[in-house]
Amino acid sequence: MTHLTEGQKAPTFTGTDQNGNKISLVDFKGKIVVIYFYPKDNTPTCTVQACNLRDNFSLLQKNGIEVIGISPDDEKKHNKFAAKYQLPFTLIADTQHTIINQYGVWGLKNLYGIKYMGLHRTTFVINEKGIIQKIFLKPKSKNHAAEILASLQ
Repeated sequence: MTHLTEGQKAPTFTGTDQNGNKISLVDFKGKIVVIYFYPKDNTPTCTVQACNLRDNFSLLQKNGIEVIGISPDDEKKHNKFAAKYQLPFTLIADTQHTIINQYGVWGLKNLYGIKYMGLHRTTFVINEKGIIQKIFLKPKSKNHAAEILASLQ
């Protein structure tokens, strides 16, 4: 779905996290950053994906990886989602789809024959130099941390 490709410089952005803090991609310069776009807080697949990243967060950090989740939900919903599932990473609220559009993850979806516009679950692994190292167009929510780590080998 995305127009971005591996090997390309990642678009820079600034957004607001679940605690009202401004977060920018440049804050993570020199680090590996996983940006995972997900459709909606507290939905089954999004929760499974977030909890997989939570359960493997120390392993991801041990490998020098920072995690940022982005969805169209607002700060308040993100804060409740993060608290409910004890998520240790940043969730950015992108209600205006600014970052979502920069990364090209909003588009036509098809669910049971019904077509609608929505966010395509997509993950970007960005290396220390700000280059997109890997794009997961269909991440495996139950094993997402493992596939991220495997992509860095």
